[in-house]
Amino acid sequence: MVRSAAERVGDALVAGNVDAVIELLSDELQRNPGEIVAMLPLPATAVEILSVERPGPAIVTVLRVSGETADDELQLRWKDRDGEPRIVEVSHLSRTERESPAGGAEPKDEAGEETT
Repeated sequence: MVRSAAERVGDALVAGNVDAVIELLSDELQRNPGEIVAMLPLPATAVEILSVERPGPAIVTVLRVSGETADDELQLRWKDRDGEPRIVEVSHLSRTERESPAGGAEPKDEAGEETT
């Protein structure tokens, strides 16, 4: 069930549907979703589930969220709430920057100024 819910998170991020992600948050996190939403790398172009583990009472998933210029890894901690998996914690694990698909930034000189 948690893997399916994590897939729904990934689909929602790629679709830009933040409301669908908020629906999967626990009641506690839904009261103030701004902090979680600010952590989400949007717009996403692809999401991959890297792991699903049960290190204790919660289930932890790690997602790689790919955007236009970076790949972010998010850890989602899930717990059962009324028979449904709900996100109770989100952590940003890492970010790997890439060149933009448009070919990167303009060339810069030693002082960091753009050159043409």
